[in-house]
Amino acid sequence: MEIEKPNPLGKGYVQVYTGNCKGKTTAALGLAFRAAGHGLKTYFGQFMKGQHYGELEAAKFMQPYITIEQYGKPGWVHVQKPPKEEDVRLAQEGLKRAREAMFSGKYDIIVFDEITTAHYFQLISLKDMLEIITSKPDGVEVIFTGRYAPPEVIAAADLVTEMVEVKHYYQKGVQAREGIER
Repeated sequence: MEIEKPNPLGKGYVQVYTGNCKGKTTAALGLAFRAAGHGLKTYFGQFMKGQHYGELEAAKFMQPYITIEQYGKPGWVHVQKPPKEEDVRLAQEGLKRAREAMFSGKYDIIVFDEITTAHYFQLISLKDMLEIITSKPDGVEVIFTGRYAPPEVIAAADLVTEMVEVKHYYQKGVQAREGIER
């Protein structure tokens, strides 16, 4: 007879990190790092990202506690133009992979990084995001990050943090730096 291990997160909650400032992905990574210190495993699915970021290398040191996958290509999706078929396909494939991770029983925390931004760029539907929230298994913590979180997602979440820019050195022409913004 197999003994079931106790669920360390109890119910598990839904958190949203949103706002038009730096720090949403960084906050989710900090949570994953803290969770790893308690033996919890995090799956981190990054929508709209195909660029190299430092967290990809750092996560290799954190295996098996932090797993990161990207669902995008290098470059930008433009809001003024209809989304490209490839961007939609990559986002939908990522959504499928992240949902599989959420139901796999292998992870305690599932981060849907930039999912609200992917929704804003018409790559992910509001219905998909709300379905993730309502179907989340007990014992799994779900984190949504990104700008432009829809009011319906904010209402359905248990915790919402909004990053507000007070001052940013980008305004003085400072470009993204390795190890800080990338």
